[in-house]
Amino acid sequence: MKYFAVFLSMKDEELSRVHRPEHLDFLAGQREAGTVLMNGRFTDGAGGLIIYRAEDEESAVSLVKQDPYISLGARDYEIHEWDMETNYEF
Repeated sequence: MKYFAVFLSMKDEELSRVHRPEHLDFLAGQREAGTVLMNGRFTDGAGGLIIYRAEDEESAVSLVKQDPYISLGARDYEIHEWDMETNYEF
């Protein structure tokens, strides 16, 4: 599995407010399915970040496009494959 960082930049604040419950339900379902590793909003209101797990970028983009924030025009997205390091020593 690969990891993808998806930035959801604010496109329409009103649509984001209206469709937030649908977006959160979508993320909860994806988390249960194991395709969302983590997610959260930016405190400055610029949007949010989701880390998806998928076989490839095409699969990740397919998931992103199912998010109500994207499909209903509330947010734009930018996707990057993320090489998650797990061997850190602190």
